[in-house]
Amino acid sequence: MAGQREPDIQNLINGPTSWGLATRLAVQHLERAGIEVAPLLSRSGLSSAAIAERRRIHVTAQMHFLQLVAHVSKNAWMGLALAKECDLREMGMLYYVMASSHDLNDAFTRLGRYVRLGNEALVVRLKEKPACSVEVSYTGVQRHRDQHNMELLLFALVRLCRKLVGRDLSPHKVRFVHHRTGDLTYIRRVFGCEVEFGAETDEIIFNAGTLELPVVGDDPFLNELILKMCDEAMTTRMANTSRFRTIVENNIAPLLPHAEASIGTVAKRLGLSERTFARKLAAEGLSFSEVLDQMRRELAMRYLEDDLQASQIAWLLGFHHPSSFSHACRRWTGKSPLEFRRAPVQIPTVEATA
Repeated sequence: MAGQREPDIQNLINGPTSWGLATRLAVQHLERAGIEVAPLLSRSGLSSAAIAERRRIHVTAQMHFLQLVAHVSKNAWMGLALAKECDLREMGMLYYVMASSHDLNDAFTRLGRYVRLGNEALVVRLKEKPACSVEVSYTGVQRHRDQHNMELLLFALVRLCRKLVGRDLSPHKVRFVHHRTGDLTYIRRVFGCEVEFGAETDEIIFNAGTLELPVVGDDPFLNELILKMCDEAMTTRMANTSRFRTIVENNIAPLLPHAEASIGTVAKRLGLSERTFARKLAAEGLSFSEVLDQMRRELAMRYLEDDLQASQIAWLLGFHHPSSFSHACRRWTGKSPLEFRRAPVQIPTVEATA
């Protein structure tokens, strides 16, 4: 792998915040491995003090930190490793509101209501059609920047289901928006089911009747108390308003490999006319072609670092021919895909930020 090219540090220290559980787990992982933590935190716009004092941290910074940890640890499945190591009670109120629910359906309904206490970027939805599933998505955060955080989240939810019902259940299927290549045997064994990448949504699809399973620790009195605490906490936090650009990017992502990322298709997905859609982007000083091009560039850098073939990258980015991707790569970087891979990586130095 050529190395990690850093995104703009300002993109890591703005936007929705979280309790930072994944970051703390990753710090503990590094410490056990004897790997110096502070430089990686700094490169992610974080500080050791912020982690030690359990301050809320920016979600995008956490995503980038997990990416760096996976790279230095040489662990392609870092999100799964952290989810396996986690004591689920570290989820705090969210764990107890689910653990005291009557059944899994109630548990996930309440998680969907309160999940933003733990992570302001998360949206959890319980869906009954076409199949019974739990869908997880981001708001105010660019989904295409992430890989390990979402894998951690979904496996932690599967682990939580197993703990709550007291049995080693497996979903029917798990789906991720981001792409992976190579041997997927490990992740399929961990989830105990088929795992699909490059999907339109991130979700856990359950077998019929799974969400009706009773929670072993069903406690209506504790549940009432925890719900009251969560409601009070929700009223004290103002929800972040996501930028329209991020919403657009999260709708472009699943369309790219199918070469369907057009202004008309994305506007339709958002229930807008093309004119209204363009006007809303213009209000942020943007155009659709600019958003699409910048998003393709960012994804291309990641895919090149993952050593994917140029033809694979061209398809993932929605280019009709590999030559079109090569031309775009030269425009973005001044180099062909091969030259870009061989170029030395320049890591910018940034100061630690709380």
